[in-house]
Amino acid sequence: MESNKKTVSLPRYQQVAVEIAERIAEGRYRVGEKIHARSTLASNFNVSPETARKAINVLVDLGIMEVRHGSGAYVLSKEKAQAYYEQYQDVQSIQEIKNEIVSSIQRQRNELDDISQKLNQLVAKTKRVHHSAPFVPYELTLTENAQLLGQTINQLNIWHETGATIVALQKGDNLVLSPGPYAKLEVGNILFFVGNELGFQRMQNLFYPDK
Repeated sequence: MESNKKTVSLPRYQQVAVEIAERIAEGRYRVGEKIHARSTLASNFNVSPETARKAINVLVDLGIMEVRHGSGAYVLSKEKAQAYYEQYQDVQSIQEIKNEIVSSIQRQRNELDDISQKLNQLVAKTKRVHHSAPFVPYELTLTENAQLLGQTINQLNIWHETGATIVALQKGDNLVLSPGPYAKLEVGNILFFVGNELGFQRMQNLFYPDK
């Protein structure tokens, strides 16, 4: 197996050490085998001889290789090479999971920011529409929790209390345009009225004061 996992968080000489350990674990470099000269390693891994030397030193410190003075570097332990490479893979897996979590959180933040921005745009456009075109009616459904049911529009003195003007009243499938002052308000009615946002809030407070 050829490792394609490389991380920019590791110095290059450590990356080379990992790749050499992988080759030892795979049996491509056998125990007791002399590793190529630093210049050859440097060429194989496209690094400087100094980087190759540092990589070998890492493996020597881990007991994976040994340096025999006047002879060169030799493979000492396949088991330690396997353990080192597996440890590297575990660390990489942890880092990858962490990166995925961070990316997921960032995507969620971006999505929330986008939703928030769109909501702000919607609110702003809605306010502009009702400000520039107050004839666009608001709707208010009278449920069984509504107050003042059974009274007429005239009795409630709605325009004086709220500043809103009822332009239509829906009772079931029947839509009454410009209902007269004696239209009685009942459960299930839908009021259509025009006015500003304050008028809408006052209408809500009139029929649902506890909300």
